[in-house]
Amino acid sequence: MKNLRESLLLYAVTDRRGLGEKTLVQAVEEALRGGATMIQLREKDVSPEQFIAEALALKPVCARYSAPLIINDNVEVALACDADGVHVGQDDTSLTEARAKLGPDKIIGVSAHNVEEALKAERDGADYLGSGSVFATGTKNNVTRLPLDELDRICSSVKIPVVAIGGIGESNMPLLSGRGAAGAAVVSAIFSAEDIEAAAKRLRALAEKTFR
Repeated sequence: MKNLRESLLLYAVTDRRGLGEKTLVQAVEEALRGGATMIQLREKDVSPEQFIAEALALKPVCARYSAPLIINDNVEVALACDADGVHVGQDDTSLTEARAKLGPDKIIGVSAHNVEEALKAERDGADYLGSGSVFATGTKNNVTRLPLDELDRICSSVKIPVVAIGGIGESNMPLLSGRGAAGAAVVSAIFSAEDIEAAAKRLRALAEKTFR
């Protein structure tokens, strides 16, 4: 497995809404083939059983590409499928509870929208932070934009890596250059693309220029 900072370079967060006839496993494999470095399985509207089944189907695919599989919000699903880790928001399972259940070796990411939240997450043992929404996004409702200078402050206030999220695509990713982020978490620009592999390939090349 790559080191965590490298794995955050192009962090693909699943969204099945734009997949059409394609299965999630097919879409994720295409994203990984194109250069995605980490996968977050995000499912808001399926049963726990289906969530676990999807995670179990994705695990060997991610392992083939040495890409960590992270479960969004659901610690029980992460436990059940022995995923590489979990990402929790400010209103989800607490970081300390997630760590107690998952143990010291799993990756735990935390959403942080300001320096105070970032510092607390780092103190509590987060492995990385997700900060946004850095640009307008249609993926989540009622999301407040995170000013880019606040992203700068978050990145400079902590030692753990920070991944930027929210409305990131080919046209605006370069605006994140030089801000200290380890990479970009991308949803629609990958999973709503007509050619997922090609989109991921272009975004990976752009991420290499933007964050390294």
